[in-house]
Amino acid sequence: MAETIRIIGIDPGLRRTGWGIVEACGNSLRFLGAGTIRSDDKANLASRLCQLHDGLAGIIHAERPDEAAVEQTFVNKDATATLKLGQARGVAMLVPALAGLPVSEYAPNAVKKTVIGVGHGDKRQIHMMVKVLMPRATFDTDDAADALAIAICHAHHRQSAAGRLAALARAG
Repeated sequence: MAETIRIIGIDPGLRRTGWGIVEACGNSLRFLGAGTIRSDDKANLASRLCQLHDGLAGIIHAERPDEAAVEQTFVNKDATATLKLGQARGVAMLVPALAGLPVSEYAPNAVKKTVIGVGHGDKRQIHMMVKVLMPRATFDTDDAADALAIAICHAHHRQSAAGRLAALARAG
């Protein structure tokens, strides 16, 4: 009998961080929740990172996931925006790690390839496939839909991710 694993997917961003939680049992996926944590864009950077931290910590405390998956940062032409995204991503990785969860990372193209079948696709395709895979899924923003896609990606790849983490632990 397959074990049931609760996975939180996190789509980090300084303005909006999406989260989505799925339950995976074998090849079966079940939608549990999704939403968006927003930071006050008029606040200073440290306060905004605290807002993201507190929001994610509250969700992890309430929902009790077993594992976390975070989207890797892509580099764009605006170095300042990339740096701020990296800082938000650091919070997105730190919060589940502090809660004792294993954290896996996935490139945006890997998430798209897992969910829609190709490494390049638009937001509409991701939304549509998330709804096909989990018809009861609801999400308030693109960020929440992307977070569900990240959780789905992890559900499909978690055995290989767990193997990599175990090998790293043995080597370290």
